[in-house]
Amino acid sequence: MLDQRFFANIDWTLCLLVLLISSLGLIALSSVTVGSPGREDYLIQQIYRIFAGVGVAILTQFINYRLWARFGFIMHMLVIILLILVLLYGTGGPGSPVQRWLHVGPFFFQPSEFSKFTLVLALAHHFRDFEKPKGNWLWMIWPFALMAIPVVLIIKQPDLGTALLLIIVFLPIIFLMGISLKTIIIMGIISLASLPVIWIFVLKTYQKGRILTFLNPERDPLGSGYHIIQSKIAIGSGRVFGKGFGEGTQGQLNFLPAHHTDFIFSVFSEEWGFVGAILVLVLFLILALWSLAEVLNSKNRVSAILITGIVAIIITHVLINIGMATGLMPVVGVPLPFFSYGGSSMISMMFGIGLLLNIRMRRFEKR
Repeated sequence: MLDQRFFANIDWTLCLLVLLISSLGLIALSSVTVGSPGREDYLIQQIYRIFAGVGVAILTQFINYRLWARFGFIMHMLVIILLILVLLYGTGGPGSPVQRWLHVGPFFFQPSEFSKFTLVLALAHHFRDFEKPKGNWLWMIWPFALMAIPVVLIIKQPDLGTALLLIIVFLPIIFLMGISLKTIIIMGIISLASLPVIWIFVLKTYQKGRILTFLNPERDPLGSGYHIIQSKIAIGSGRVFGKGFGEGTQGQLNFLPAHHTDFIFSVFSEEWGFVGAILVLVLFLILALWSLAEVLNSKNRVSAILITGIVAIIITHVLINIGMATGLMPVVGVPLPFFSYGGSSMISMMFGIGLLLNIRMRRFEKR
């Protein structure tokens, strides 16, 4: 029988924040899909996905997070196998020709979306009783391998955005484990030195085009620069209070590509203006700070790593997506958490929220 203290410690504030963000996402999605040929069912599908995500969060919440971490390595290996299957048998998802999805029956799912969370779980279990050896960097080899293997597989899809996300999520965790400043500097130098190699041998032609377009969107205004230009027009035309629900031109008239996924923030900003955009940003900021506050109360390393990793995933998604929509970052195809249309993203993010709720529910435990 479950301890009554579990229910007393449910984090209703976190639940409310996720519900508010998801509701705003549904408002934006309904504006651009209802009555749009071929997209009439997107809103209903997204509502189903939110309910499914809530179910995943509830299930995750009531299975001890230490148990999730204990099986983190196995889950990570399963995701790596799925990523290999994507390269062999993968297909384009709904509305996308890029080979990033596995098609099972009526469902499409994207294994790379789950790799971020399984990486955090695997690292949490690996570092649970870790004591960093003095003057020795060999301790980083195994954690680095856990991160590097899925990164290479995801780059091969190709999906540079998610690969960069895995690297970014990895960094705060090893920093939490006490990586030295000297090691950070060396890693930075190696990363900078490898940029020409990455540019020549790793990046696809379209990815190079996106980076060049980011530096100068006007170089190809009807091609690779079209997304950024139209997105900035949408956000700017919203002004302070927006044009009103369903009154946006860039989204409603289909000038803005991927307006229900990668650029849904642009649609929302056009219709609800600066005020609406700030509301979304403030909600994400409160969610991040509220979740990170629990690190100070963490009674063990596993919970501290899980919180740090999950918040890093959410915030990195937000920064990249909104940076992409506002022209501050290259277009890489990263969804806005709880906001963008998509099943794999919603389910995986709700799994992360379930882990955060799980940790807060057990704050009364001694360790």
